[in-house]
Amino acid sequence: MNSRLSSQRGLSIAGYLGLLALFAIATFGVLMLYQNIVARKAEATKDVFRVVEVSDKTIDPAVWGKNYPRQYDSYKRTVDTERTNFGGSEAFQHLDADPMWRRIFAGYAFGIDYREERGHAYMLQDQRETERVTKRPQPGACLQCHASTVNLYLEQGLKAGAPAGKEHWEEQMQKGFEVVCKMPYAEATKLVEHPVSCIDCHDAESMALRVNRPGFLNGIRALAKSDYPTPHLPSIERWRKEGRKGQYEPNKDATRQEMRSMVCAQCHVEYYFKGEGKLVTYPWDKGLKVEQIETYYNEVGHKDWVHKETGANVLKAQHPEFEMWSQGIHARAGVSCADCHMPYVREGAVKVSNHHVRSPLLNVAQACQTCHRVPEQEIKARALAVQDRNAALLTRGEKALVGLIDAVVAAQKAGATDAQLKAAREFQRQAQWRLDFVSAENSMGFHAPQEAARILAEAIDYARQGELAVARDAKAAAPAVGTAAGTP
Repeated sequence: MNSRLSSQRGLSIAGYLGLLALFAIATFGVLMLYQNIVARKAEATKDVFRVVEVSDKTIDPAVWGKNYPRQYDSYKRTVDTERTNFGGSEAFQHLDADPMWRRIFAGYAFGIDYREERGHAYMLQDQRETERVTKRPQPGACLQCHASTVNLYLEQGLKAGAPAGKEHWEEQMQKGFEVVCKMPYAEATKLVEHPVSCIDCHDAESMALRVNRPGFLNGIRALAKSDYPTPHLPSIERWRKEGRKGQYEPNKDATRQEMRSMVCAQCHVEYYFKGEGKLVTYPWDKGLKVEQIETYYNEVGHKDWVHKETGANVLKAQHPEFEMWSQGIHARAGVSCADCHMPYVREGAVKVSNHHVRSPLLNVAQACQTCHRVPEQEIKARALAVQDRNAALLTRGEKALVGLIDAVVAAQKAGATDAQLKAAREFQRQAQWRLDFVSAENSMGFHAPQEAARILAEAIDYARQGELAVARDAKAAAPAVGTAAGTP
């Protein structure tokens, strides 16, 4: 009896001690969890580690990176070489990949070197090395979008007589911009050291997004003054509704979400070098659509070059990503460039904008699936279907344009006069402009699929009308033309 009681007492004590140990472990776990939560909350309130002082004079991104290591680490990854089906950051030669562009760009710098752009970290090096610069003289205007130019413009502006003081910041920028644009490139590039840097998009004191490229400031104000609808840029609509007082100031009037596109639009746009001063100018006075920019160019009498084979005054689109994005569904839905190309990521408790700028197709989970709750494979399939169809239309457009070039060349050899070829050359200008507007834009049609298809349809139509014009107008000189070789 005593033995049984003793045994029961032992079991009770063991059970009690077990429960006590279990409680202690649970308490310890809760305390550890609490400590982790407190640490994460503290981390979330302190996403900046001010190790060094940075100011508007600090150009080197490595210095900024000491205070913003997460952003800098991802920026450094823009040296990575990655390729998507139609682009990426591998510097392949477009002229070898698609030799029709050698004919289309005959006589122009892009006809000798048309390599794919690499990542942001390479933008200055790539420009210094391209044969478009080493074999053809270029102006300092090229630096606006290939180097960190904020301090260069400020310094040159002050030297040129702009008033000193922070309140005259833009006067200094604009004056320095004018000075650098007209410099020979070989001279101007010696004045810069870094490609795009933190200072080109951020205010050093507040880290707020800031636009500072004079070409963009002038262009967006011209757009605001026009009557072109901008539902995707509500601050412009609001400025107009409030009486268009003064001038539109993106750094004050635009929302942060608009700025997440505008900082990219400082460079990812269509532009030309205006007049003898080679001033970088965004042709947005009439709007952002391909025909509105074409009308602007026609009115100012601009041509990028004279086609070596046909003598046509033609246009070269640069990289009108902002203009095409403006026509697409993502812009209308309020989705910014940064949402897809620099999506937020979580590092511990901190939300950071990924500065490894690249194609969303290389980062579907963070770039797309935060909004599109469908499998990654399905998202890629939809995007690639758009790009494949755009590429097929683009190839048809290239063939049509080369067909027109062949027809004009044949007519010239047969003795056709400039007057007889005037209409055909004008059709070449219209077809070339539209074809290149889609080709040079870095999304293979994805930014605005329907708009890209419309533009390419017009390009093909103008090219074929040009062939018919040759056959009609140059018939007496060249009765056989109009059935050019090389057409599908």
